[in-house]
Amino acid sequence: MVTVVPSAAALVIKALKEPERDRKKTKNIKHNGNISLDDVIEIARIMRVRSMAKDLTGTVLEILGTCVSVGCTVDGKDPKDLQTEISEGEVDVPSA
Repeated sequence: MVTVVPSAAALVIKALKEPERDRKKTKNIKHNGNISLDDVIEIARIMRVRSMAKDLTGTVLEILGTCVSVGCTVDGKDPKDLQTEISEGEVDVPSA
């Protein structure tokens, strides 16, 4: 049995709850919305099966990297700053 999981970028954009864009009219749109850290952790749980990280924290860091690419913020902060805080242990990510 094969399970299909959407890409991380698609899940992040879906979490932003932005309206559908017209693919013919707008190219390379920048998403400047804001999502919560809980949304990022939920996306990481969905993406866990495709991730190469050994634990959920690594997967959360991957999703934050996707947030940088998409151009959104997480809890009003730059995703790069949040990555640093998680790596330094300032922000706690659940283990499962």
